[in-house]
Amino acid sequence: MSQFNRFTPQPKIKATRKTAEGTVFIDYKDVEKLRRMMSPNGKIFARKRLQTSAGEQRMVSAAIKRARFMGLLPFTSATL
Repeated sequence: MSQFNRFTPQPKIKATRKTAEGTVFIDYKDVEKLRRMMSPNGKIFARKRLQTSAGEQRMVSAAIKRARFMGLLPFTSATL
């Protein structure tokens, strides 16, 4: 069971980082930050939980998918 129940507010996670020019950047090699944006089962958290815009959420999902393809993150938490 999850450590959060439906009555306690879920912690907000700051997903994005800005470069010196002010553009938003999400690094697919930053595995620890990407892991906090996923549930223990491997699902990507929603925009409301991550407090991202639609474009930023697309970048988050692309970075997580890229990290999964490179083998840095697992696709699921299930071990057979």
